[in-house]
Amino acid sequence: MWQLYQFPLCPFSRKVRLLLGEKGVGYDLVRESPWAMRDEFLDLNPAGTTPVMVDADKGVTLIDSQAICEYFEETIDRFPLISGTAAGRAEVRRLVAWFDQNFYGDVVAPLLHERMKKRIVHRLSPDGGVLREAMKRANTHMDYMDYLLDHRSWLGGGTMSLADIAAAAHLSVADYLGGIDWTGHDPVKRWYAGFKSRPSFRPLLSERMEIVAPPAHYDKPDF
Repeated sequence: MWQLYQFPLCPFSRKVRLLLGEKGVGYDLVRESPWAMRDEFLDLNPAGTTPVMVDADKGVTLIDSQAICEYFEETIDRFPLISGTAAGRAEVRRLVAWFDQNFYGDVVAPLLHERMKKRIVHRLSPDGGVLREAMKRANTHMDYMDYLLDHRSWLGGGTMSLADIAAAAHLSVADYLGGIDWTGHDPVKRWYAGFKSRPSFRPLLSERMEIVAPPAHYDKPDF
């Protein structure tokens, strides 16, 4: 059985969990706080980041969310998430990188630092200026998502893809941390409401991070 090392608000772990849910892959969750820098975890991944997947019976260790997603995309035929023409697959990968790098760096990383890590690790209050800037950047990213969804059925094209999963994973963490203003973003809101209703997403929405509580609308599909 696979074991997935993660913590509840790791967007990259959420990305992997959504893909595994859609593909019907079973696994056990192992809670890991990367900031604790446990020696046993660093032995698995010297970078000290989540997610990490381990199948001890097969002697396989997978590190990095994109490497993990590509592994299961290549080995599990069910529900392909990087499909279509070469150009279409390239577009899916471009958008995955956009959310994993740009959206994460602009929005999710500062929210996690200010509203989670500062409280749990450092016992400090968040910096309001940093939070306001992250929310401003989130609004810009959602404008772009609105544009894509005005022209496509899904973010990456005509079918659901890994681009949608990556976007939903990062957006869900930002929403949990109160960093999303949904006003004026009806295309993204409709798309995300549909995602929240998927069986693969429901377990994520039920989890909570200690000390940090989400907004009341967080786990409601009809928010």
